[in-house]
Amino acid sequence: MSLSTVTALSPLDGRYAGKLARLRPFMSEQGYMHCRVQVEITWFIALSEVGLKEFPPLSLAARQHLLGLVERFSTEDALAIKAIEKTTNHDVKAVEYWIKAQFESTALSEAVRAELAHVQEFVHFACTSEDINNTSHALQLKAARAEVVLPGLDGVIDRLRQMAHRYAEVPMLSRTHGQTASPTTVGKEIANVVVRLRQVREQIASVSLKAKMNGAVGNYNAHLAAWPEVDWEAFSQRVVETPPATRADTPDPVGLGLSFQPYSIQIEPHDYMAELFDAVARANTILIDWSRDVWGYISLGYFKQRLREGEIGSSTMPHKVNPIDFENAEGNLGLANAVLHHLSEKLPISRWQRDLTDSTVLRNMGVALGYAALAYQSMSIGLDKLELNEEALQADLDAAWEVLAEPIQTVMRRYGVQGAYEQLKDVTRGKSVTAEALHGLIRSLDIPEEARQRLLAMTPASYVGKASELARRV
Repeated sequence: MSLSTVTALSPLDGRYAGKLARLRPFMSEQGYMHCRVQVEITWFIALSEVGLKEFPPLSLAARQHLLGLVERFSTEDALAIKAIEKTTNHDVKAVEYWIKAQFESTALSEAVRAELAHVQEFVHFACTSEDINNTSHALQLKAARAEVVLPGLDGVIDRLRQMAHRYAEVPMLSRTHGQTASPTTVGKEIANVVVRLRQVREQIASVSLKAKMNGAVGNYNAHLAAWPEVDWEAFSQRVVETPPATRADTPDPVGLGLSFQPYSIQIEPHDYMAELFDAVARANTILIDWSRDVWGYISLGYFKQRLREGEIGSSTMPHKVNPIDFENAEGNLGLANAVLHHLSEKLPISRWQRDLTDSTVLRNMGVALGYAALAYQSMSIGLDKLELNEEALQADLDAAWEVLAEPIQTVMRRYGVQGAYEQLKDVTRGKSVTAEALHGLIRSLDIPEEARQRLLAMTPASYVGKASELARRV
């Protein structure tokens, strides 16, 4: 059976493959290989700039060829590396051998081929596989965060903010413990979500993506054995932190544009990954909360959903328009968080100077982010379908005069009326409360006339505090 979208085991590469095309270049096996090639080439070029007698600076033509390998890396290149791996049974060594093979390209001049052949043993020089892998993972996450995760979240946040402003003035009955409570506005409830998402969005964006290139156990042992006079820690930091080359035809310094991790065992500690994945999971949890709330509002009739031409809600009940986008988002957010939580709990743990349990787990970063990205898309689609049903909102408010017990007893307390809370409890608790009953109580109160008239003018729809102002503020 050949692999296709209908034979893939994971729905991310099957049913949902078309929706994740933006993530695939970064988090796929090919994306991982691409980053490994970038790291190996960057380290190799940077070594030529140290001033080593045995490895003089590369010619501009050689640099252009090497950086071109990164820029033009293709599926065919990835498959060639996989073919080498069948022999080596070692994925990083396969990358090293593939790079060395490119030094013999017939597209190069004889002089450049000779130049590269003379220094080819400096490919992967003094590196452990994890020097290449941990930097590649950081590059993958950097791209995925910038190109997929944050834009996906921003799309949801922007839509919610627009809704918060649009519905800032529309009153809505609150429910605490499932029971009627002090009214709010639709916009204010959405604004709550916006503020929470903005905060966690900034946390996701601010996580420093760290990388180390310090050898087999983090002490530069092999580096110093070869050239004890070189400050390898400073060199490693320079390679990690210098921004990537933007042009291949200049002799500018090359680097990876990451944050330097000076202390490690064989592997980078992965604490930053835990921080990042926990932040993404927290954003997802907020969206699960909102998914369930908006699902409930649709069930109450507060929101209607615009139909798509030809779309069917139920195979047997023709009338149904189900909240499938929010249900899809909720399900995928849960899947994302299951993997994200495992990543953040497992990755910072490694036996002694390293074990291999992190390797297979790290290959699932794309799975976690894939489910999250899918959920953000579903959420945005669902939000775009919503239409507010103000009649349903008003009907619930008109049937909930009991919520005015709170302002009445609070005003009574202000003016020293004894037993204010208890009086309102006797009138409202467990009873069907009407405007007439409340107005009768208000007229009997020993309070200033101005306060009495203010209470008499109050309705469930007008008793929203500063909800409208708060909604417009986000």
